[in-house]
Amino acid sequence: MLFGSHLSIAGGMVNAINEAEKLGFGTVQVFTKNQRQWAFKPLEEGPTKDWLDGLDRLGWRERTVAHDSYLINLASPKDDLWAKSIDLMREELARCDALSIPYLVSHPGAHTGSGEDAGLDRIAAAYRELFRERPDFRVTLCLEITAGGGSTLGRSFEELADLRQRIIDRAGSEFGNRVGFCFDTCHALAAGYDITTEKKTEKVLQEFDRVCGLANLKVLHLNDSKGALGSHVDRHEHLGMGEVGEGAFACLVNHRKLSGVPMILETPKGENEDGVAWDTVNLGLLRRLVRDDSGGRKRVAASMSR
Repeated sequence: MLFGSHLSIAGGMVNAINEAEKLGFGTVQVFTKNQRQWAFKPLEEGPTKDWLDGLDRLGWRERTVAHDSYLINLASPKDDLWAKSIDLMREELARCDALSIPYLVSHPGAHTGSGEDAGLDRIAAAYRELFRERPDFRVTLCLEITAGGGSTLGRSFEELADLRQRIIDRAGSEFGNRVGFCFDTCHALAAGYDITTEKKTEKVLQEFDRVCGLANLKVLHLNDSKGALGSHVDRHEHLGMGEVGEGAFACLVNHRKLSGVPMILETPKGENEDGVAWDTVNLGLLRRLVRDDSGGRKRVAASMSR
């Protein structure tokens, strides 16, 4: 299984790769810049080479993930913010391409009062511009399900599927392979999808497959949830300590159609009371949940598919 975590790029992007390797992961998710700022410095040749050398050393060129800046809102009805968001998303896509990061996760945006239909159209128009500008980019946009608070879009499978189709209709069918999805367990539960047991999670995945297509699911975010089912509260918790249910994670890590999908932890950092890194604790739980073909548990390496 491709287990990974969102790790810091402080001190150089390659540090995230090195930390992921040290923790025993098989992939990593990063911000490619300071996600709290609109301003950005161009990628520098030296740090970029270090990152690419790290990918090549571990054989990770086809598996890493980036998350775009939370400042971006391509659904905004305000022309200035919309244009500013397009500019920053353009940079996000370019950085991923230069860094050989195949997947860019993005929250769709918030319509802030203009209405769902107008917001979805606004996003589709933005990606039409972005994709047609650079048809050569190899990056797959991964639209992430959201917890559904306020006017945020992407709160249901139907809305995600609608948005993906609008983007393809606007940009052109040739860009269909550049638009996929990210399934976040915390967000899905908060949005109202019952993944509190293994059987219920399997039903949710069947529904996702019917509406969105599991073939289009490119990234998983494995997070427990402080908020209850349908609460629309986006607060991540350590695995097994929230409302999601351990069975949900068992379903996901053992699903035959998801074996090659990067499974990224976005759980809180730090150490537990025994001084063990929480990433290590959460990874240990995922490893214990992996079953062999006979249905029994087995210990697996995080990078077993390297």
